[in-house]
Amino acid sequence: MPIYEFRCNKCKKDFECLVFGKGDDVCCPTCKGKRVERLMSASSFKSGGKYVSSSSSGCATCGGGSCSTCH
Repeated sequence: MPIYEFRCNKCKKDFECLVFGKGDDVCCPTCKGKRVERLMSASSFKSGGKYVSSSSSGCATCGGGSCSTCH
């Protein structure tokens, strides 16, 4: 059950949504718009018990490099 990132075409907000299957309808939690597009997310992988993000801005948990689980 992956969590995907989406952008609403109506209000232009980005949000995450847990998707159970192909038939799941995804709508924006802000404006309830149904026209959304799935975004490409930065991948992450587990290395030595910690999640490591492919971006250089931090870990997969906070994305900013300043939380207690980073480094």
